[in-house]
Amino acid sequence: MKPDFQRDLIPSDDALHLIGALNAMKDRLLNAAHQWELLDESGHVPAAPSYTALLQHAADAQDLSRDVLQLTADFARSPHRTTRAGGIVLSHLATAATMSSHAAPHFTETAESALALPRSANPTDRHYLTNRMVIDHASARGFLRRTSESLRDAVKELDDHLGFQRFLSTLTRRESPPAPPPPRPGGRHR
Repeated sequence: MKPDFQRDLIPSDDALHLIGALNAMKDRLLNAAHQWELLDESGHVPAAPSYTALLQHAADAQDLSRDVLQLTADFARSPHRTTRAGGIVLSHLATAATMSSHAAPHFTETAESALALPRSANPTDRHYLTNRMVIDHASARGFLRRTSESLRDAVKELDDHLGFQRFLSTLTRRESPPAPPPPRPGGRHR
C-alpha cells in the first residue's frame, strides 16, 4: 500500500469502535422517538396529559443530546477528522449534534402546554394548546429521528471506508513483485 493512502485511512479498529458507538446511540434515539408518546391509543391528546412525563421526555432528550455532542466532540478532537472519510463523518456528526439539540426544547414546550391546559377554560384556548402540544411533541420526535438518520449516514460512510480498505488490501496482496521470467535458451546449438 502506498504511504499516501495510509495517511488517509482510519484504522479499522478505530472505525469499528466508532461504528459500534454510533449504532448504539442511533438505536437509543430511535427507541426514544418511538416510545415517547403523547397521544392515547385512539390517537387523541389525553384530557389531562402528564406534565411530569412530558418534562421527563425533555430531560431524557437533553441527556441524549449531551451524548451525541460528546461523541461529536470526541471525534472532532481525533486525528481521523482530517481524513477524507473523517471529514464526511464529522459533517454527519455535526448535523446530528444540531438536530439533537432541538428536541429537548420542543419537549419542554409540550410540557408547558400540558401544564397550562387544565387552567384553560376557553375552548378555543384549549384547542390551540392541544394543537400546539401535538406539533411540539411531533417536532421533538422528528428531531430525534433526524439525529438518528445523521448517525446512520456517518456509520454508512465508515462502512464504505472499511470496504475501501479491504479493497486496497486485496490490491496490495496482488501487487507482489512479478516472478522472474523463465531462463531463455542460450545461443545456437550446432
